[in-house]
Amino acid sequence: MTPPAGASDPPGPDRLPPPRSGHATRLPKTPRGTRTRLRIIRAAEKVFGEKGFYETRISEITRRSGVALGTFYLYFASKEEIFRALVETLNRDLRRTLKAGTSKLGGRIEMEREGMRLFLEFLGRHRKLYRIVKQAEIVDPPLFRWYYHRIADGYARGLREAMEKGEIRSRDPELTAYVLMGIADFVGMRYVASDGGLAPEKLEELLDLILHGLVGP
Repeated sequence: MTPPAGASDPPGPDRLPPPRSGHATRLPKTPRGTRTRLRIIRAAEKVFGEKGFYETRISEITRRSGVALGTFYLYFASKEEIFRALVETLNRDLRRTLKAGTSKLGGRIEMEREGMRLFLEFLGRHRKLYRIVKQAEIVDPPLFRWYYHRIADGYARGLREAMEKGEIRSRDPELTAYVLMGIADFVGMRYVASDGGLAPEKLEELLDLILHGLVGP
């Protein structure tokens, strides 16, 4: 991972773009502070997911998280800043979930299979993920682009390694990453976010399509 970017550095796949408000996120210095900040972010996920960015009030986030308004401002300077922290947290949690569940598997095919299942499970636990990330496209476009670039960057690296080992066909790794992310994204939107889940037989059908394509065996 590249070092944190300075204010003048252009945002790359591993870097968050500078906050639009000009304020840096205030990271806590104690475990208790870390827990409080995360509790506020989890409450913000519910409120932003239900009401949208523009209809959300900070007072509603503090009410749901059980903290005072002054406590909120110890960690976040504005509604924009906590929204940004929420998108970053969801991105990090998704990547960590996928890495923890696939890093010790034997090969790329197994990793793709398990990764798809883990992604859909994650989406089931974070039903408003799509709405929140979609809002970032309007509220903070650089953050929206970073969200997908950050995921795709690590995904492409893993695919490139598998290609070099001969585990999967050699293709443009970045293009392949975005194609597979697009499949997962829209399947999750249709079957998990809307209907509550993907039946096991449909998951197997999806994996067969990914592994063998439209004209495979």
